[in-house]
Amino acid sequence: MTRQNRNAEVDFRGVKRSNATHVSTTDPDARLYKKSPGTGAMQCFIGHALMENRSGLIVQGDLTRADGRAEPRAALDMIHRHSPGSTRRLTLGADKGNDATGFVTDPRQACVTPHVARKSKHSAIDGRTTRHESHARSQKHRKRIEEAFGWAKTVGGMARTAYRGIERVRSRFILTMVANNLARLPRLLAA
Repeated sequence: MTRQNRNAEVDFRGVKRSNATHVSTTDPDARLYKKSPGTGAMQCFIGHALMENRSGLIVQGDLTRADGRAEPRAALDMIHRHSPGSTRRLTLGADKGNDATGFVTDPRQACVTPHVARKSKHSAIDGRTTRHESHARSQKHRKRIEEAFGWAKTVGGMARTAYRGIERVRSRFILTMVANNLARLPRLLAA
């Protein structure tokens, strides 16, 4: 007995997977993305958030198609939207994946000091940034952004969204980050 509408038997062993070979039948906007070495690639979008370090509140969020350069590009876009023409010096904490010359020099032109974790070799962050105590403080606080993403996946339902299409998923992601802020407010007001 054979089933109708069944996927064809294809052996992908030894074949490099790409967005050309693996297209989602339910959401054509989703792209293959591999978060880290040793993990499998999944079809997904990638969410980005800009957090205020002192309170841990999300001040901006965005969702883009997943690719290898989406994270730094979205971070720079959010910085430019957050502080257009600002004369007040801001800092931007980020992980080692953003330790690249373009990501470090562009925020400096926008009056933002990049507090990026340094790579062990060939770092774009120099001593003029890392010698200050504020750099170490930013590195400590930047990990709090993961709490918002954890909350979004476990409580907010973003681990497996019911929506299809980048605009709908983006709206759901931003609404989930707003809900995370609302959940944090009572503790912040009590302190």
